[in-house]
Amino acid sequence: MKCKFYKICKIVSVSGEWRRLHKEELNDLCSSPNIVRVIKSRRMRWAGHVARVGEERGVYRVLVGKPERRRPLGRRRRRWVDNIRTDLQEVGCGYMDWIRLAQDRDSWRTLVSAVVNLRVP
Repeated sequence: MKCKFYKICKIVSVSGEWRRLHKEELNDLCSSPNIVRVIKSRRMRWAGHVARVGEERGVYRVLVGKPERRRPLGRRRRRWVDNIRTDLQEVGCGYMDWIRLAQDRDSWRTLVSAVVNLRVP
């Protein structure tokens, strides 16, 4: 069902009373996923793919490797690996070896779907 933005009112009861719907009710009605969950799930899918590619590929070395030169002063910059670890911690798998876990596609898919279904404030 495609949802249009001009349909923001709905009949609430049998009496025919109309009221405006809240944002959460509209999202449930349109069944549009939360953008944060979509981004996290796609990041996790990509990381699983890269983990299965192998250590000899350049993209794997970029994802997992450490920079050789010194970093500038200030706070540490977030790497892709750091984002993946925080996503895994939100699901409850934060202390697992995610590269070894990604080798099994079925378990990785269930983990990615858990990230999609996670409630984000």
